Amino acid sequence: MIALLIAQAATLGATNYQVDVPMRPPATRPSFADEFNGARVDKGKWRYDTSRNAEGWFNHELQYYAADRPENVRVVKGALVIEARRERLGRTRVRDWGGQDYTSGKLVSRHALGYGFYQIRAKLPCARGTWPAIWMLPASGKWPDAGEIDIMEMVGWDANVVHATLHTAAFNHAKGTQRGAERRVATSCSAFHDYQLDWRPDAITIGVDGRGYMRVVNDQPGGAAAWPFTNPYHLILNLAVGGDWGGKNGVDDAALPQRMEVDHVRYWRAHAR
Repeated sequence: MIALLIAQAATLGATNYQVDVPMRPPATRPSFADEFNGARVDKGKWRYDTSRNAEGWFNHELQYYAADRPENVRVVKGALVIEARRERLGRTRVRDWGGQDYTSGKLVSRHALGYGFYQIRAKLPCARGTWPAIWMLPASGKWPDAGEIDIMEMVGWDANVVHATLHTAAFNHAKGTQRGAERRVATSCSAFHDYQLDWRPDAITIGVDGRGYMRVVNDQPGGAAAWPFTNPYHLILNLAVGGDWGGKNGVDDAALPQRMEVDHVRYWRAHAR
């Protein structure tokens, strides 16, 4: 029995996720899209997440996430702008201020989205201490048991290297077992790129500009601990400051403000077969 458990653990830790495969969005109209062509954030599609401002955000991040504050989140010339700034708001201005020295924004899709193809066209900040992310979480459930899909993360101290990662009960960064891959995108901070996810019942592929560079297949033992990706998730767009990873080498205050710009979000729904 012990030998069997050891063998299963070795299989669960298999690192079969680095790939180089084509990715192409469907030729049909998206099931959900935001082209950011309006004058402001569409609150029918997005909500602001300010839930941990008073107590502080996960991963020892340093930002205060503002709600409906154009200095941090706005739409400009057909693009969503999420801007991180060096400023202390204070409780006289915002009741949930937690003592932060930085402000930024975090948007969460109003509706949970599931299997299908996702494309988020974005331009990223590269200053030391910035941590932009395009990612997904379920509507409920404990982390990491309920799963997390990171379509794109980049830390400013390692600019132009984007990361794709999956977190589950068996595979997560707290254990050092997360499944992921990275890709160098030389112009990620000076040009827009398409960050893409193909989420199917049997596999998750993540890529950029039509090339998938990470694929995890649902072919390992472990049940939901290895593969909880069976329920719809909410899409999240945010720009963190500092934190255990993003702030590993400190924050370059002189480089702020910094912004992540999103040209569009598109999602084509697929159904389980």
